[in-house]
Amino acid sequence: MVSTYNKIGKMLFQKAPSLSRTILSSASPELSIQDKKFKNTDDASCLKRGFSMLDAEFFNDNKMLETEKGAKELNIPIIKANRKIVATTNGGLHYPSSLVFNSKWEHEETQDDAKKFSYPSVSGVMKPENEEDIAFMTILELGHLIRTKQVTSEELVRVFLKRLKRYNPVLEAVVTITEDLAYKQAKEADELLAQGIDLGPLHGIPYGLKDIISVPEYKTTWGSTTFKNQVLDIEAWVYKRLKAAGAVLVGKLVTGSLAYDDIWFGGRTRNPWNIEEFTTGSSAGPAACTAAGMVPFAIGSETAGSITYPAARCGVTALRPTFGAVGRTGVMSVSESLDKLGPFCRSAVDCAIVLDAIRGKDPDDGSSRKIFLDDPFSVDITKLTVGYLEDAEMEVVDVLKSKGVKMVAFNLSYSVESAQGILNFTMDVDMLAHFDKWQRSGEDEEYEAQDQWPTELSRTRIIPAVDYIQSQRARGKLIGEVKESFRVDAFVGNATDWEKVCVGNLVGMPVMVVPVGFQKIPDPPSNDTRRRSTVTTGIYAPPDHDHIALALTMAYQTVTNHHKQRPPIDNLGPDDVIPNPPKAMIPPRILKA
Repeated sequence: MVSTYNKIGKMLFQKAPSLSRTILSSASPELSIQDKKFKNTDDASCLKRGFSMLDAEFFNDNKMLETEKGAKELNIPIIKANRKIVATTNGGLHYPSSLVFNSKWEHEETQDDAKKFSYPSVSGVMKPENEEDIAFMTILELGHLIRTKQVTSEELVRVFLKRLKRYNPVLEAVVTITEDLAYKQAKEADELLAQGIDLGPLHGIPYGLKDIISVPEYKTTWGSTTFKNQVLDIEAWVYKRLKAAGAVLVGKLVTGSLAYDDIWFGGRTRNPWNIEEFTTGSSAGPAACTAAGMVPFAIGSETAGSITYPAARCGVTALRPTFGAVGRTGVMSVSESLDKLGPFCRSAVDCAIVLDAIRGKDPDDGSSRKIFLDDPFSVDITKLTVGYLEDAEMEVVDVLKSKGVKMVAFNLSYSVESAQGILNFTMDVDMLAHFDKWQRSGEDEEYEAQDQWPTELSRTRIIPAVDYIQSQRARGKLIGEVKESFRVDAFVGNATDWEKVCVGNLVGMPVMVVPVGFQKIPDPPSNDTRRRSTVTTGIYAPPDHDHIALALTMAYQTVTNHHKQRPPIDNLGPDDVIPNPPKAMIPPRILKA
């Protein structure tokens, strides 16, 4: 669900106040090695007193010194920024915390009575002879083949299982292939259709789940060495919804370890468009598998960039829905006020179909709710006013304008300068609460990337409660300002700009990730390589207006075919081989949860 603090560090490092103590990194160069060793020991001994007051003396000396350094460089500047925003006057009359408590004991109705979308009809689609062509068909096309008896669900399962097994050794995108379950569910889907029972557009369609989503009798590893043999006897709400819609689970797909970036206990997931690159973002498996035609669609999650980043890198159409639109029971939680589940698909039409199946009130998720979306297939886009930012891809702007949309230059304005810090405090405090035992027991020492959760969560241990609440008040101020500024029906802008990722997730606004083209890769291995860098943009809408972003993306995709392109995983081009390990440098980390 995550991506690191680099940008925050660059922004805030100069503002970091002096601490009363000096640590090893600032020790005088004249000190001898022995003097530094004694100084470090003395520093750590003094720090133990402070850590003991926080019941955190389980840290070793080096960890305490690292944590003090992290507090100086990151925590304290964020604390001061939030304090300046919301704590300059007394009485708490302004900027209430965005944390919400509901004291109601009884569950609301589990039945979602929102009207279902009216999907476009498909006719005349014939079964391709080539399995490759089948693998890249849309949900509606595959459904038409099933309903016209040109193919069975079991036959589709066979096609996609074959592809999962064929490409996973290179892409490292699949944790568990659920073969027995897939054939069982496919057989049931075929039998129901034979009886005249049609569960809807997902009936008999294979798909994959990010491996933080629990499925009974199968491992739910959370991508982590610590939990790689974990089997949870829990049916996640989203899995229940898809099962009820007749969809067929073929695989548990890679999540970055504990939903952070693309490194997991089995390796690091690669981008099918350029296998020297990694996917970036913890919904690595859903993005790579959808792009490579290993599944027709997949469910991923985002806390801070883990849908948007890998979807953009792998060139697939994806939706990060409004916060609360999809229930999260049975899903590993990073942050209860930020986590969202959403679809990776071939097209915006497919995203609408999947969203329609999984949205609604989850009785065991206090943040989920019935969101009464209009039908995206019935939206009159000529009545919309859509803004575009300076970083918008102008092809999208021009196409929408040609479709009758009123396009206007736009800037989303707000005064809160610490959006990145607010997000990090929110996410990291929640995450540490969920994995307190993991840290205290020292299991974080076996984590796959020590510069990720272990470093962040040790620093989080010393965030004062009062300053966490100030960050939530600052978040409330940000939400109010964005709402006031959002004077258009939607806007077009970069989907992976870190500031927009932070603000969008803090506000809970939906965004469509839209493929808009390709570029040559830098330093290609040969002139004839078919590898590409994907180009994408985002279409953002206000919360509870996912249908607007979907409708605009569908309008764009009716006259373009970027979303229909296939990555060159079978034919990289002359004199172009798969490097192992990849030669591409790993870029500096940005937090992508």
